[in-house]
Amino acid sequence: MNKEDDLRLSAAASSTDRTDQIAADPSFQDDGDSALGDDIAPSTSSIASTILEYRKLHGRTYHNYKDVEYWGPNDEQQNDGLDLNHHKLYLAFDNKLFFAPLRNPQKVLDVGTGTGIWAMYENRVCHKGHMSTPTRDTNLVVSDFATEFPEAEVIGTDLSPTLPNWVPPNCVFELDDASQEWTFPDNTFDYIHIRFMAGCFKDWTRLYSECFRCLKPGGWLEHQECGFRVVSDDGSLPPDNAFNEAARLFAETGRRSGHTTEVIDDDNWIRWMEEAGFRDVQKKTIKTPMGEWPADKKWKEVGLFNRITTETALEGYFLYKLTRVMDWEYAEVQSWLARVREALRNKAYHGYSTW
Repeated sequence: MNKEDDLRLSAAASSTDRTDQIAADPSFQDDGDSALGDDIAPSTSSIASTILEYRKLHGRTYHNYKDVEYWGPNDEQQNDGLDLNHHKLYLAFDNKLFFAPLRNPQKVLDVGTGTGIWAMYENRVCHKGHMSTPTRDTNLVVSDFATEFPEAEVIGTDLSPTLPNWVPPNCVFELDDASQEWTFPDNTFDYIHIRFMAGCFKDWTRLYSECFRCLKPGGWLEHQECGFRVVSDDGSLPPDNAFNEAARLFAETGRRSGHTTEVIDDDNWIRWMEEAGFRDVQKKTIKTPMGEWPADKKWKEVGLFNRITTETALEGYFLYKLTRVMDWEYAEVQSWLARVREALRNKAYHGYSTW
């Protein structure tokens, strides 16, 4: 096997490069809200009752899979946030689920699949009918990977059994801890998809090494990750804004726990991928506005999804981290979260995050 045959490739990014400034809408008015829901059901594996006995913290539930430490809740509120995030990215990425140059993938892995919406979107939105978009006029087109590639076997893995009741025949969900050595044989997958996993791993090079081992020669790894800093191009964000404090705290909790959240910062992920053996690592960046301030209709809707996503999932992002890692009191957390929510709704702020 020559070098070219043994090459694994990596798309370390999320969309086409879009670094130009987004124009603000001078007549910006607030839009409505959204009503969401979720189902929790066993995966294709047999699930022990102890796994379904979730850990609880201040009214939120967390996974109970082995002794794995993970900061995100697995309850309905957080799952709604994950699904809204999928909507946001699907709109921002021009109705694309991926950017790797896939031709005819036969076996695909979705690491940290969450609700499974990327692998099989149609179940949570179409079959159950719980999801509604925040606006009546939307550019969103329903799609999922299993439907786009009906000949491919799609496997989604996660720590929590917050997975759908119905799955298409080419889609399987499994309980698994991706931070440990994988049980998949070498050269198994044509494509591995990872999204929004900052703060989930202590050793990213080890994770990428498992991806490299399990990819077929010439296969693709695509990691779509969020930058937690919210910035503005027009100076509308004051230096002491709540977004800056949130990004600082999120990074600090990652450093203290050993689960870094600074994945895309300083191109850390590219270095870790190259250490794992990947070549031809490509990075692409896109701005996602925070709020409905853009003048452009598409970016206004992306901003709406981004704001509602963040408001829905905000407590879940920080409750475990601030109470367990930073030793904050629950009341202190809630008071601080109120400040962040106030910033999210401030129409004078023309902020954006990057993917």
